[in-house]
Amino acid sequence: MHVGRQEWQQLQARTAPEAGLARPAAERPLASLYHRLADQMPDEATREDAARFLDAELAALDPERADLPATPDDLLEWMQSSARSVHARYAAYLEGRRAGAPRRYFANRAHALYVLRAIAPTKLVDGAWLYGLVEHWRNPRLADLVRTYVEELGEGAADKNHVVLYRRLLARHALDPLDGLDDALYHQGLVQVALGWNAARFLPEIVGFNLGYEQLPLHLLVTAYELNELGLDPYYFTLHVTVDNPDSGHARRACQAALDLLPRIDDAGAFWRRMRRGTQLACAGLGTTQVIEGFDIGQEVVRILSHKAGSGSGAHSDYCKVAGRPVNQWLADPAQVPAFLQALEDGGWIVRNAPPEQSRFWRLLQGDRAEMFGVFSAYELQVIHDWIRGEASADGAAYDEAPPARRRPTFRAQVRNGLAGSVAGAEDDELDPDLQVLEARLRGATGDDRDALLVEAMSPCTHWTPAGLAATRQFWREWSRN
Repeated sequence: MHVGRQEWQQLQARTAPEAGLARPAAERPLASLYHRLADQMPDEATREDAARFLDAELAALDPERADLPATPDDLLEWMQSSARSVHARYAAYLEGRRAGAPRRYFANRAHALYVLRAIAPTKLVDGAWLYGLVEHWRNPRLADLVRTYVEELGEGAADKNHVVLYRRLLARHALDPLDGLDDALYHQGLVQVALGWNAARFLPEIVGFNLGYEQLPLHLLVTAYELNELGLDPYYFTLHVTVDNPDSGHARRACQAALDLLPRIDDAGAFWRRMRRGTQLACAGLGTTQVIEGFDIGQEVVRILSHKAGSGSGAHSDYCKVAGRPVNQWLADPAQVPAFLQALEDGGWIVRNAPPEQSRFWRLLQGDRAEMFGVFSAYELQVIHDWIRGEASADGAAYDEAPPARRRPTFRAQVRNGLAGSVAGAEDDELDPDLQVLEARLRGATGDDRDALLVEAMSPCTHWTPAGLAATRQFWREWSRN
């Protein structure tokens, strides 16, 4: 049954409110259903809601805009042609940078961190679209797809599990929790996790989605290059560059899986047509480049201060005044934040396009005897820092370091010199309640029951935890022996 977007949003009105959000879940249908699927084992009603969401997405697609070739015969050439195009465009990008062109994506460090935070709902369910196939691991025609999922999980190694790596990246730069993200930023992640919980109903679409999503995109290469240049760890992105290669990586394996799963019994091309639509789902929602282009540092400063207003409106003394008004009054209504910022500038509290140390407001946040120390996270400080500095922030300086006198060292150079650590590294912690429960249940389970326990622990909501990592390692060892 196909449903329209409006009908699907009405369906979501019955969803329970999402914890930590100012608005009720009915006003955030994408984020609400995303969390119901990604943060817990969903019940049948939730999985049905996810299937209806996918039906609405598929009904809205224009089959004439599908990127896949009209017939499977040209699939490998399609993959190779795409890879050649990306490599050629990346070579042109590098040539331009060597010739002195500025960064293409990130104006400053705050811009890069903003993007890492905004794309988090997609990255935190990386690989989820394949989860529903894992229980069918004995089917040899699904072998490439199951293997791809297990590799997305790092084969159970914490320093290779894609979601663990991204969670560490977020934590390292204080980019979590993800309060205040626009509902549209959950769109692509919702597609992925909805597919993962409805494999039997959307097998051709899953195969097609995997085919489209695993092809190496240009933005991945440029993002990794510019993060490294800004002194930010690019490992999560460079890992994808290697595993998605068109020779032996996920891009090639996705093509082989698609060919292996084509029906041997004539279906009049129905499976291929559905697969082509599934490929189109890989472009659903806001893409990385759209998120990059949508960054407005002034708006982000307003968002940050508006978010703080609720807790700050009663925390200032009456003698704390700006433009003759107590700060508590300014912060009582978040809608006044833009005017408050302007008043801070007019009163000399903030001196734009100058070193932040010249701003009295910044000295309240950072430095010796900073009276507001700890009020803002490291990410929020970086945004305010770069907003104050203006164009000078293009040097990529962190808020807690002096602007580099010369070109700042890349992240890899910092690692070589012992000045930075990677998000990759430590293994998972064995002290975990889910791990204890899993080990106890596994001791009494055999055969299919044991397999089911391992598969359950490898779900999108748990595979990145110590229990999920342990289950993935055990699953991989047993599957590799078969």
